[in-house]
Amino acid sequence: MSFPAELVRDFVNTYDVESDTDELSSPAELAVWLRERGLAGARDRATDDDLHTAHALREGIRAALRREPAALPAFALPALPLRVGVGRDGAPELVPAADGVAGGLARIAAATLGATWERLKVCAEGTCQWAFIDSSRNRSRSWCSMRVCGNRTKTRAYRARKRGSRRLQASNTDTV
Repeated sequence: MSFPAELVRDFVNTYDVESDTDELSSPAELAVWLRERGLAGARDRATDDDLHTAHALREGIRAALRREPAALPAFALPALPLRVGVGRDGAPELVPAADGVAGGLARIAAATLGATWERLKVCAEGTCQWAFIDSSRNRSRSWCSMRVCGNRTKTRAYRARKRGSRRLQASNTDTV
């Protein structure tokens, strides 16, 4: 199993907003995804309700990464069997209260607390929304990739400024 921040990032990125593709488009795909990460057993099967919970959890986390208030939908949490346990360091932590698919989803929800939250972000490019871990020293990264999403955003802003200056020039010549 990966570190909490990587697990949360990878889970959020199972849906690609830009291409509208979903790695978790069926209960079977959800079970396989959880199994590959050691979050569910070989015999665990997911249901349509599990898939609905996974989608709600994923989009709730994505909204929370966008720093939107009250992002995690309340209906997703009762479906996740969590309890308070004691960690290796003696501090309280949330741990799954069940095994299987529901327990795997509960482990992802609990990982949001263990993740380095201020470093986990969603790309500021509206068409992207890819989750990434900001490894910059001052935590100021806004895009998943400066070459792609950062360039798109900056190019759009440049073109808008150019259009605005042309309009301003045109209105100045009209008044003369």
